[in-house]
Amino acid sequence: MRLELLIDGMVAVHARHAVFTALSAVEGIQRAEVELGRVVLELAPGAADVEAREREIVAAVEAVGFTVREVRRLPRSLPML
Repeated sequence: MRLELLIDGMVAVHARHAVFTALSAVEGIQRAEVELGRVVLELAPGAADVEAREREIVAAVEAVGFTVREVRRLPRSLPML
């Protein structure tokens, strides 16, 4: 599953590093693309309880001082065969 987070308060380059570091502590994230104001995450296949995982991700971002405005579920980047 892929998630997109829209984040308020990320206005400097150091914010990217802070968010990336916070997300690295969350289990089940395979990949994270962190930009100013936006993060795209790819979760490990079969991640249990997606809603709980989303809450954990939001808490990690907010713990470093930013506000998650919206979480969107994105379609997979490649179709499953």
